[in-house]
Amino acid sequence: MYDPTRLAALVAVAESGSITRAARRLGYTVPALSQQLAKLEREAGTALLVRHHKGARLTGAGELLVVTARRVLDEMERARHELARLAGLSGGRLRLGTFTTAGTHLLPPALTAFRRAHPDVELTVAGYEPPHGIAAVAAGEVDVALTHAYEPAEPVVVPSSVVQEPLLVEELVLVTAPGHALTAGTAGTARLPLAELSRQPLISMAPTHPPRQGVESALSRAGATPSVRVETPGYALVCALVSAGLGVAVVPEMVARMSATPLGVRRLDPGDLRRTISVVCRADETNPAVDGFRALLRGAFGRTSG
Repeated sequence: MYDPTRLAALVAVAESGSITRAARRLGYTVPALSQQLAKLEREAGTALLVRHHKGARLTGAGELLVVTARRVLDEMERARHELARLAGLSGGRLRLGTFTTAGTHLLPPALTAFRRAHPDVELTVAGYEPPHGIAAVAAGEVDVALTHAYEPAEPVVVPSSVVQEPLLVEELVLVTAPGHALTAGTAGTARLPLAELSRQPLISMAPTHPPRQGVESALSRAGATPSVRVETPGYALVCALVSAGLGVAVVPEMVARMSATPLGVRRLDPGDLRRTISVVCRADETNPAVDGFRALLRGAFGRTSG
């Protein structure tokens, strides 16, 4: 590999026709530039210049190397511009993956803040229900993704190429129709033992929502057997059915708080049914856009949990 500084010196001589003029153009002394050219000739193993009283001209080998040198220097200049643009977030793109709840309630303010700070970064958003967002990041389909995991549940295997950062841990709570006996008045202020759900029609999304299966098993052990199954991972439909009086459900606290339909809410005992929301990105890649967006997510989730 040739030193780019020496390649630039050769190109300057080729374009100016003189070592003296090339030195002036590059800000070198003539002896210093001559030394660089001599080192380049040693690296090439052949003469690159013929010096004469009027200046210098390229040999055949020199002309061949100048063609390559210009191409290398142009590529390096483009790379410098691209890195500067990326470092300043004055361009480029950020590809996001998200699950439904986060995409509806948490991403919009973070995306608004990111767009305001970096209007030239191209944004794309794709839907990935957990744990598929992790695989999408590992495969390079998206740069960063929001995902979640439930407790109790089998832990999700995260590839070594992916970094996972927890953002928010929230309890799962009981939701009912407004005015329901389990959540109305003073009854709704104390934690409800899970066993009390055994007499209630429970709306469950377990059949098509693998991350929830551990939670559903815990409810089943407490005697709360699902009587209404929702074949979708969307909590909006679950909450709508609960609000309409078709049953009760156990959902993340944020889902209950941000439901578009009116609900009664009550905490459970024990309070060990939880959901952890995390952001994942590739471990081997430095991306200022991803770093900036993760910082905004921390702020957005901090406000949510407060």
